[in-house]
Amino acid sequence: MTPPSAPPNGDLRHPSLYINRELSWLEFNRRVLNEALDRRTPLLERLKFLAIFSSNLDEFFQVRVAGLRTQVAARFQDSPSDALTPEEQLAAISVAVRELQRLHDRCLSDDVLPALAEAHVHLIQDWELLTVADRAHIARYFADQVFPVLTPLAVDPAHPFPHISNLSLSLAVILRGPGGEERFARVKVPKILPRWVPLPGANRLVPLDLVIASHLDALFPGIEILGSYPFRITRNTDTEIDFEEAEDLLSLIQEEVRNRRFAEVVRLEVHPRTPGSLRQLLLAELNADQEVLGMALTAEDIYEVAGLLDGGDLMSLASLDLTELHDPSFTPVTQPRLAHGRNFFEVIREGDVFVHHPYESFATSVERFLQAATEDPDVLAIKMTLYRTGGDSHIARMLTAAAERGKQVAVLIELQARFDEENNIRWAQRFEDAGVHVSYGVSGLKTHAKVILVVRREGDTIRRYVHVGTGNYQPKTARLYTDFGLFSCEPDLGADLTDLFNVLTGFAAPAGYRKLLVAPGGMKARLLEMIARETDAARLGRPARILAKMNACNHPDVIVALYEASQAGVKVDLIIRGICALRPEVPGVSDNIRVISVVGRFLEHSRAWHFHNDGHPEVFISSADWMPRNLDRRIESAAPIGDPAHRQAVFQVLEAMWHDNRQAWELRADGSWHQRSPSAGEAEWATHTALVEQYRLEARRES
Repeated sequence: MTPPSAPPNGDLRHPSLYINRELSWLEFNRRVLNEALDRRTPLLERLKFLAIFSSNLDEFFQVRVAGLRTQVAARFQDSPSDALTPEEQLAAISVAVRELQRLHDRCLSDDVLPALAEAHVHLIQDWELLTVADRAHIARYFADQVFPVLTPLAVDPAHPFPHISNLSLSLAVILRGPGGEERFARVKVPKILPRWVPLPGANRLVPLDLVIASHLDALFPGIEILGSYPFRITRNTDTEIDFEEAEDLLSLIQEEVRNRRFAEVVRLEVHPRTPGSLRQLLLAELNADQEVLGMALTAEDIYEVAGLLDGGDLMSLASLDLTELHDPSFTPVTQPRLAHGRNFFEVIREGDVFVHHPYESFATSVERFLQAATEDPDVLAIKMTLYRTGGDSHIARMLTAAAERGKQVAVLIELQARFDEENNIRWAQRFEDAGVHVSYGVSGLKTHAKVILVVRREGDTIRRYVHVGTGNYQPKTARLYTDFGLFSCEPDLGADLTDLFNVLTGFAAPAGYRKLLVAPGGMKARLLEMIARETDAARLGRPARILAKMNACNHPDVIVALYEASQAGVKVDLIIRGICALRPEVPGVSDNIRVISVVGRFLEHSRAWHFHNDGHPEVFISSADWMPRNLDRRIESAAPIGDPAHRQAVFQVLEAMWHDNRQAWELRADGSWHQRSPSAGEAEWATHTALVEQYRLEARRES
């Protein structure tokens, strides 16, 4: 690619200075895939990254591609910063995805599976490679466990084409009827059964779809089977809610989740050997209901998968208990000030507590905080936001127990947390049954802030304790995602969270907040103000630097401010996991901006901003990325870090990541990413490995 140059008119909003959001996300998924391609990654971790890549791509099609197709059908010409039309974006996505899928398939079939076989883990996908004993074992398994569950569905004048659910794996079976005519039937590979069928002997498995395909004669006795071919569809799951008409948001979300089963198809995945006639048949049948909507599928919406359809199912294989094929074992440490079993509220009164997950335990910090609040008779109220509850939520059970003990418990549940709607609906109903005050937030805005407020009676006074974090209150992801959290009883933060919860549960409209930054509203204005302050300092010849970490950056107003800062001489260093629309190192525009992405063992999810501020650093942790959806259309929070030691801790983590030469990738002006590697004689520095060891050593010193 040819690197862009400064627009001749100096227009910092010129499309040439912006990278397309969707293509930038696909480049992030390429970095995920690279962890599977990289032979330094342990074998089962490589399998895990192959699964993550596939699951990521499923979500991308369900939401982002679906949204672009909707724009095309509606003839809506959105004008993104990069100026690509929806049609142009879809064309570019098609090219990129096909290339990435081929890389994924080759990595699985030609590299990872053979290497696993050498390590005595066998995933057998060819019937001819099975022994007579294996086939007999599978025949018994099929008869006992699989056959009773299957429902073959024929297609003929008396049997219409069956409904195909989102992301379900199916076999398209071609049959020859008694009269010699070819017929079609669909057999669903049931999700209720394990995808991987164990064979006699350790760690030998076959996929369930191979088991079914090899016993189709039991489903169609007396009928000639000409062939079977796996296929899978992806539907639009991008829920659009009309809040003006929503009298009962809970019922409306429930209805939308149900309706997703019938939403338009946006992708058809097939095996490369699938005949053209069968592809056309599938297109015709799937289009029967969506042509009238202008959503008809074409050959461009068919994606060939040579390796394994529904690659996300590889995740269960990646969890095989084979220590030598995984990353070294890791146990989160307890934050040193919380390690001695003292009263949690007493510890916070002595000073703010800062935690960094997953290196420091979520269970012994956030969960223990909620447990203390639940059990302490002096706690009067607990208020909390829940963006993702998870299927079996220990936190939700604690909140229910607190309500049953007579405490005032208020929970803000975000019903629109994508792909977690059903879990959140179930818990909302359980909460209400237990006497918890349940709210669904501000109409038209998702609530993405991660905050807890605990109100406690202490003698004749009332004290408020808070937790402000960057990640979801979900124990499972807290072991895999990196996040920051702050515990405090600072009066202004407590008052701010009281005001925020009044906004979320009632009709409050505070004029402003004391310390907390809240979006939409004050957060973006304050962020732009801090960037401008660094810009002014640089223009006066004073040191100026912005060091920030987030998941994504594509807000045009923020990017323009960063370009202006760079032109003034501000050193801007950004650690961005995923989407980045900004182009660094464009001469005359972003010479002083550098961008890296760190991808590895943990999912980088923490957001932190560090502004030099003339040698008096100002540091925030936040739930918000620098995106329009976060700063303009969501309830988000950012908390200032007041303790100098905690500010320094955030700075040191960001600086450590900045010097990563194993997991870090650098973004170039042309939009390409290049992985760092150690220079000659330089030791390898991998962020996740180094921080695991650092926190472990610090915990030992404190014990």
